[in-house]
Amino acid sequence: MLEIVNYLAGFAILASVYAVLALGLNVHWGVTGLMNIGIAGFFALGAYTTALLTTPPPDPAKFEQFVFGGNLPGLFQRWGVGGDLWFLAGLAAAALVCALVALLIGLVTLRLREEYLAIVTLGIAETIRRVFLNESWLGNGSRGLYQIPKFLGNLAAPWLYDLLYAGVALALLLALFFIVERTLRSPWGRVLRAIREDEVTAAASGKNVFRFKLQAFVLGALIMGIGGGVYAHGFRFIDPFTFDPLLATFIVWVMLMVGGSGKSAGALLGALVIWGAWSGSQLLPGYLSNPNLRYLLLGVAMVLVLLLRPQGLLGRR
Repeated sequence: MLEIVNYLAGFAILASVYAVLALGLNVHWGVTGLMNIGIAGFFALGAYTTALLTTPPPDPAKFEQFVFGGNLPGLFQRWGVGGDLWFLAGLAAAALVCALVALLIGLVTLRLREEYLAIVTLGIAETIRRVFLNESWLGNGSRGLYQIPKFLGNLAAPWLYDLLYAGVALALLLALFFIVERTLRSPWGRVLRAIREDEVTAAASGKNVFRFKLQAFVLGALIMGIGGGVYAHGFRFIDPFTFDPLLATFIVWVMLMVGGSGKSAGALLGALVIWGAWSGSQLLPGYLSNPNLRYLLLGVAMVLVLLLRPQGLLGRR
């Protein structure tokens, strides 16, 4: 029984994280038309930011002590952020760092055409991942960061913690969903949709297209950073390989395409359907559970959706 509870809790946490990433991508691509292929970069930035602020500083020379017996508090604890407020502070820091990085990237790249923007964001995401991989002083290199603290960590039973944290992740997802939905239904959101449909007409109507694109890019990256923070405290271990482009970028695009680009609810539904299919296929026997086959099936599913129902399951008409 406990194994089933643990599996469902882990599924709910990861599905919530992917739904948050898909929400951010929907702001970029589904609403504004910005082709961001660097989701993994913002995902990694969010996770590493909150992890570095809440765990002991990495010391590759004392790896065993760091993993198994390090007692130094994280920066937030040393700064007096007590109780469980450090968790919210970590998420806020992750969102802020991703927003600042997106602002710098957007100032340089958002005047590029779609295909060039996609290439640049992919390159930046890989650069971020390689920095964390090669600079051991920053994130402990390929060994990653362990002992990331638990939110509500006073609960002794691991299965109970996983279950409650799944509830926290779902609550954060719903809060982000309602905030994003209200924002996109505002006049500001309608300008973004106008830019996606016809950028020239939006500019002719007196809208500063570059400024609106930059704001949308920062908002989407901020949301992705929160997803990274939720992931870090849910699984309490991150390394650069966690943010491989296949599982941190490609699969998020499939989720949005299947659920429905342009609809926040479509991003949530796509995350649930695709992650359910991905994690459920691990239970299949033999070669059917092979990750390479699952990647192939995801690609086929995306092509079929684009051919047969390009608006997705819940997409706009």
